[in-house]
Amino acid sequence: MGYARTAILLAGLTALFLGVGYMIGGGQGAVIAFLAALAMNAYAYWNSDKAVLRMYGAREVDARTAPEFYGIVQQLAARANMPMPRVYIIDEDQPNAFATGRDPQHAAVAATRGLLRLMSPEEVAGVMAHELAHVAHRDTLVMTVTATIAGALSMLANFAFLFAGNRDDRNPLGAIGTLLLVIVAPFAAMIVQFAISRSREFEADRLGAEIAGRPQWLASALAKLHNAAQRVPNVTAEHHPATAHLFIVNPLGGRRNLMEMFSTHPPMEERIRRLQAMAGQPAAAPKPGPWSRI
Repeated sequence: MGYARTAILLAGLTALFLGVGYMIGGGQGAVIAFLAALAMNAYAYWNSDKAVLRMYGAREVDARTAPEFYGIVQQLAARANMPMPRVYIIDEDQPNAFATGRDPQHAAVAATRGLLRLMSPEEVAGVMAHELAHVAHRDTLVMTVTATIAGALSMLANFAFLFAGNRDDRNPLGAIGTLLLVIVAPFAAMIVQFAISRSREFEADRLGAEIAGRPQWLASALAKLHNAAQRVPNVTAEHHPATAHLFIVNPLGGRRNLMEMFSTHPPMEERIRRLQAMAGQPAAAPKPGPWSRI
């Protein structure tokens, strides 16, 4: 159900983008918008992971420079039958983490210094299992495409406002319609982007709990992360709010959303409730992990 919903939302976002192109330049405008979307997504496909890691000053680590953290990720990847991702640490006090990369063969996971200080080894395992679930589901690629189309749609709507007034022959809505388009299109794109992000978080929580073998580890970590995000700022995320959906909890947690639909993440209480429900179900004992030896 989660994948079907994501596909429908992505299709709707793409249709909205093409519709704005049509409003600006008719059939030719729609074709140009489609080609522009292809070009932007091709660039994002190959370069988005490098860009976001540079943006946050992430430092790659290995078994020698961060043996405990690297070992946890290594065993989790083995449990999930996934390629070993590159592992990064971000010099940020706010406890948080994210995954990036276009597919499991080109993936990276990153945790902040604050997360590694605050969490127990078991909780770190729960968090990183969640991030590996995003990689397994290719959520990083989906969210990159979504963010790219949403950003391009806002730019296209502004272009319509500046130039479509001189081309009313191609714009059936006229000046008032164009003004409404400028307001409504980016707003609709934002809602779709956030809806996709929220649906993928629930799926990553579920699979991450299965990978780690103990849903309560992730539930405990989420409670700590949510509380810390309300108190500890993430300066880089505040300067680049479009990246907020990448993190396991909203790094802009100190900002109160006017409505729940404007949040990049589902309600924390619901995420924790679902994990606790999983923990209450009979489950096979997990294989030993590096967290049991730290």
